[in-house]
This record gives sequence, structure tokens and C-alpha cells, in this order.
Amino acid sequence: MTEGARPRAPRRRVDGVLLLDKPIALSSNGALQRAKRCYRAYKAGHTGTLDPLATGLLPLCFGEATKFAQFLLNATKRYTATVHFGVTTTTGDVEGEVVDRRDVTLSRSDVAAALPSFIGLIQQTPPAHAALKLAGRHYYEYARAGVAIVRVPREVEINRLVLIEWNAPQAVLDVGCGKGTYMRVLAEDLGAALGCGAHLSALRRTATGGFSVADAVTLLDLEMMDDAVRDACLLPVAALVAGLPAVTLDSFAAALFRSGRPVDASEVPDGVCAVFSAGHLLGVADVANSRVQPRRVTAAIAAE
Repeated sequence: MTEGARPRAPRRRVDGVLLLDKPIALSSNGALQRAKRCYRAYKAGHTGTLDPLATGLLPLCFGEATKFAQFLLNATKRYTATVHFGVTTTTGDVEGEVVDRRDVTLSRSDVAAALPSFIGLIQQTPPAHAALKLAGRHYYEYARAGVAIVRVPREVEINRLVLIEWNAPQAVLDVGCGKGTYMRVLAEDLGAALGCGAHLSALRRTATGGFSVADAVTLLDLEMMDDAVRDACLLPVAALVAGLPAVTLDSFAAALFRSGRPVDASEVPDGVCAVFSAGHLLGVADVANSRVQPRRVTAAIAAE
């Protein structure tokens, strides 16, 4: 340590979920690392990437919460997406180079009339600059090298698509969608359907898995807080599994469950459930015929 340098505060165990309002021009991992430093946490992870272009809700998991991040990765998400018609780009968003420009003669009713065909289960071809991998390399690595690859369409689900603002040539859309949906591809496909092309010019995630950006904190606010106020921003680990059926075990069954052994519980529906004992989240389990088989088990954490 150099003379006069302040000693680094020791890392600590932190368990919980932080609802972060990610700023523009920062990667999800960059936001995660800044928040992790604030908490001096040993372990942290995010629950679904937001591109640097995007802002909004980015739930961050600390400690034991990282074991259950998949439940948000698979959750329905809500976005406010701004689509700019008449301009197509290499990446499908505002960060790419302009490929084509066309005059836009659309009306609000034209845009609204095109939306219903994109609601439900639809096929999307992942963008060339996606983070998906082929033969061990990201799609975007091939694209940057000028190598064309076969991008196989995938089925995604859009359950909400509403035009909330039209200021030609831009439309602001309220979008609800499932895992794996690309907003920039939606923008491109909508532009193609309307015959003038389009790209995604802005994106904000407003909700995911029952959480809302209205309850999120910014990095700037987080960095200004003292430890007590910052810790109070954390939701309990159990918030990640609030949508699952819950099973409560007595102390004997809880000890078996914690050791990874299956237990019996009556009147439990088949499927995945959250398991509790004395107010503590023990983990999640797969249930079949009232047999509760541990899937992920927590270490001992504070009562939820």
C-alpha cells in the first residue's frame, strides 16, 4: 500500500436483492461491479443483461440470492421502447451505422394497426450483434470480423404491445415479453412490415418478475448512502421466489432438506416450490406426488 493511501474496507457477506435503475452508456456488468463495491460484497450477479443503450430495472443478486437468479432470467419483462422509422442500422439500434434512409409517410393508425401481428408466439431471428454463441464465439465477434453466419429463428412471446406515443417518425411502445425477446429485432421487423425500415433508438426496462423500476435506486444515490441506508435497500432473498407455491417444513424435515435429502409434504402441487421453515427460506424444490426433492438449498441466512 502506498504511503497515505486509505486502507480498503474488508469485504463482507451480503444476502439480498437490489433493484437498480441502470443508467445509459454503462454495461450491466459495469453496473454490477459498482454496486458490488458499494456493498463490499463477496458474491454478486445480475439477472439478465441490459445493453449499454438501455436504462431501467436491473435486479442484482448478492450472496445467497445468486442461487435463485434464474427465476428472474425466465420472468416476463416490461419495456418502454422507442422505434425510429425510416432509418435502418447495422446493429438494429441507434449505436449502429446507418444502412438506409427512407421517407416516412406513416400515421399513428398505421403503426397501431401493425402491432397485433406481433403479439403472441412469434418467430425472431437473433441479431448479428447478439451475445449468443456459435462454435464458441459470440455472434457479434463474427459480425465485427465481417463473417456471415446462419442465425436460426427462435420462438419468443410478446404478450403486450401498445402504442403510447407517436411523434413521427418515432413511436414509443409499451412492450411485455418473455425470455429471449430482442427489442431491436422487434423494431426492425416492425419497420419491415410497414415498408420503411426502423431501428431501436431508446429502451427502458420498467418491470421484471413482479418488480418495478419505480422501486429501484440509482447508482449515484447508492454511492452516496451510508451502509445502514444502503443495506435497507436490499430485498430479502425470498423475494426472488415469491411467485412460487410455498411449502413450510418442521425442524426435523428442514434438517433433512438442508442436507439435500427429499422429504414428504402433503397437499403440495407438482412442480417447483419454495421451501421455508420458521420464517427462513431453505431453498427451492421439485415436487412430484407430494415428494419434495431439493433443487437449490440456501446456507443459513437471516429470517425472511
